[in-house]
Amino acid sequence: MAETKYWLFKSEPSAYSFDDLLNEPEQTAEWDGVRNYQARNFMRDDMRVGDRVLFYHSSAKPTAVVGTARIVREAYPDATAWDPGDKHYDPKSSPGETVWMVVEIRGERRLPNPVTLAAVKANPKLKDMLLIRKGQRLSIQPVTREEYEEILAMGEL
Repeated sequence: MAETKYWLFKSEPSAYSFDDLLNEPEQTAEWDGVRNYQARNFMRDDMRVGDRVLFYHSSAKPTAVVGTARIVREAYPDATAWDPGDKHYDPKSSPGETVWMVVEIRGERRLPNPVTLAAVKANPKLKDMLLIRKGQRLSIQPVTREEYEEILAMGEL
């Protein structure tokens, strides 16, 4: 069995919030609309069922990790890419010809205390986390098991 990997998924709560995920049937949703090749590669090549996810609200006040989820279905083509009515439409894509992928995640639990970006930056154990690197804007990024566990511990305080 593959080793569990850990991820941080960013979403603007005005577009799709952790509450939205928890309100989905079975608290499960496609993570669609990713249009960055590096993030797509993480989804396509590295994510496996059972991997753990930190759900991060970006463009919020404050920005923060607010909950956890799991990967419940591995990558498959993103149908929003070939839907002209979807905001994530890619005219170069069509069924069987899309380069864009989705994974499915299932919401697990809300952190009792959201872990703000300021708190992450202030924690020396998280000094190497991609989230706080200058210029790092990926909506999906790997985190280490230690970073994941530290965020959870901070969210329990």
